[in-house]
Amino acid sequence: MRIIDLSVPIQETPAGTPDSQRVSITYSSNAQGGTEIEQLFGVPLDLLRSGEGWATETFTHFGTHSSTHVDAPLHYNSMIGGQPAQSIDQLPLEWFFAPGVVLDFRHKTDGDVITETDVQAELGRIGHTLRERDIVLIRTGRDEFYGQADYWLRGPGVSADATRWLFSQGVRVMGIDAWGWDAPLDRQAAAARAQGAPGVFWAAHQVDLPYSQIERLANLGALPATGFQVACFPLRLVGGSAAPARVVGILG
Repeated sequence: MRIIDLSVPIQETPAGTPDSQRVSITYSSNAQGGTEIEQLFGVPLDLLRSGEGWATETFTHFGTHSSTHVDAPLHYNSMIGGQPAQSIDQLPLEWFFAPGVVLDFRHKTDGDVITETDVQAELGRIGHTLRERDIVLIRTGRDEFYGQADYWLRGPGVSADATRWLFSQGVRVMGIDAWGWDAPLDRQAAAARAQGAPGVFWAAHQVDLPYSQIERLANLGALPATGFQVACFPLRLVGGSAAPARVVGILG
């Protein structure tokens, strides 16, 4: 068995990162842990190995969407299909461990649309018929830019029609190695303003379907098109619209 890490690293973000995407971590050393034990419990440092105690880390700023994460329907709208949208802790765990399929759209330029026809053609190219609960991963190659200031402005977007079609095939979890499932926000916003119509901005997110997205994947090139399992269990955040996940591909 071989396990491929499909998650981006969690680390402090550069200065100037917008608050919605900022990650700040406070690290406490083993030496500081020893001092804390001495202060809390009266245990002298000479009774601790090397005078040290526990090392700890505290997220002082870390959003549920700031790293590789799984979105719940609640992220898209408060109501889905006429019912209250499910939060991340309400989704079945069975969704998050299933056979994976990689669809390669690296040829798409930033802002391009990945259509239903594109998805069907790529499935034909790799010779795969989707099965219920397959986890579909869209490879754009934009993980190459992770950590760069313009990362969130890069990538094609999956269309609402393609999202609906995947859902109709029994797919409940779909992921992408870009900042978001839809096209970059600035391009969506410009199109929505130009057209003056609803259903343009965030079209695939707000498609009114109870499905999950995995965003900000990485390393999809290390996987074959099919023949592997995906484990993408999100943290059990009560009432959360999303949760971070350590997403991996399992071969063999």
